[in-house]
Amino acid sequence: MLYHAYEMTHAALSPMRAAAQLGRESLQSPMNPFASSYGARATAAAFEMFISATRRYGKPEFEIDVVEVNGVPTPIVEEVTLSLPFCDLLHFRRDTPAAKRRKDPKLLIIAPMSGHYATLLRGTVEAMLPEHDVYITDWTDARDIPLSVGTFGLDDYVDYLIKFCEILGAGGERPAVLAVCQPGVPMMVASTLMSERGEAYRPSTVTLMGTPVDTAINPKGPNELATSHPLSWFENNVVVTVPWPNKGFMRRVYPGFLQLSGFMTMNMERHMDAHVTQFHNLTKGDGDSAEAHNKFYDEYNAVMDLSADFYLETIERVFQNRLLAQNAYDYRGQRIDTAKVVDTAYMTIEGEKDDITGLGQTEAALHLLTGLPDDMKNHYVQEGVGHYGVFNGRRWRTEIQPRLRDFIRKHRSVKA
Repeated sequence: MLYHAYEMTHAALSPMRAAAQLGRESLQSPMNPFASSYGARATAAAFEMFISATRRYGKPEFEIDVVEVNGVPTPIVEEVTLSLPFCDLLHFRRDTPAAKRRKDPKLLIIAPMSGHYATLLRGTVEAMLPEHDVYITDWTDARDIPLSVGTFGLDDYVDYLIKFCEILGAGGERPAVLAVCQPGVPMMVASTLMSERGEAYRPSTVTLMGTPVDTAINPKGPNELATSHPLSWFENNVVVTVPWPNKGFMRRVYPGFLQLSGFMTMNMERHMDAHVTQFHNLTKGDGDSAEAHNKFYDEYNAVMDLSADFYLETIERVFQNRLLAQNAYDYRGQRIDTAKVVDTAYMTIEGEKDDITGLGQTEAALHLLTGLPDDMKNHYVQEGVGHYGVFNGRRWRTEIQPRLRDFIRKHRSVKA
């Protein structure tokens, strides 16, 4: 009933939202002699805030049209390399002969399946494109996937990652992999399986960013929430079925709007301040600041539903039981032995002020890789950044990305 109530509330607010849009346009019309008055600007700003708070945010676009490669503006063509029911593998093809001749490393960026779309990593993709042949996982909103397709759990997620590595490694060179936040644990499982099987396409490098490998280390809000209730509580309180007329009608999901409310609650004061500031900017006519606010929240408020099986298994196996951290993780009945990884270099990256994945949780991965030589392990803590600053923003571009680039190239020569 929770999902139905959300949809009904959204529908019920539609007339008011339409009225607010009409009122805003009337107040801002050049034909309105009072448009420049404080009262008109403040009222129009209030209408704008109401519209933003109640509208539905669709899936954003990457909008990466051009990057500089060797100082030359290079068109980017976004294309789907492989389409699976729960994910598309996107390729950002650099569309010039000179860029194609570079033979840069193939890089698979694994976006988190955690409520936001892969476009949250737009800055990550953009920074890596000049020197890498970049692919990214574009996870599908579970409410748009028909129930007839079947379920999707953590083991299925691992299967997808292995398939994507196989595609990138088809040309003979082992790919580089960058897993941001949640995908780190299933990527370690996939890496172990590929190493144990001796797959020629096993990654040459795996980089984990802000990944909760061992949530007992320096636990933060999400870790504490996951361990404060039994699994049955999550199943009974946050898992719902998709209502008609969505394509995924009757599919069990963890809805994106609940995930968004959790994100907001973690930093409620910051979000309140941002919206108060936005109201003042709109009233003053500070268009640049207002546009920057809208650009951020258009991305932040765009959320997707997660498969309930995947969500519950992640809660249980990663956060509550910490199975991988205790060498007790099973994939389809097979015990995962991370010591089998012997020639895939690993790098872990953490943010000093990360309030989602505590310091040390990602580095724990390196301690599990007992079969990997020390010179194939690298750990870096970026000062002054939180969770999102690890993969977006100025310090990502100027301090983290160069280290990651060099790490990928250093171990690129590892042969299958």
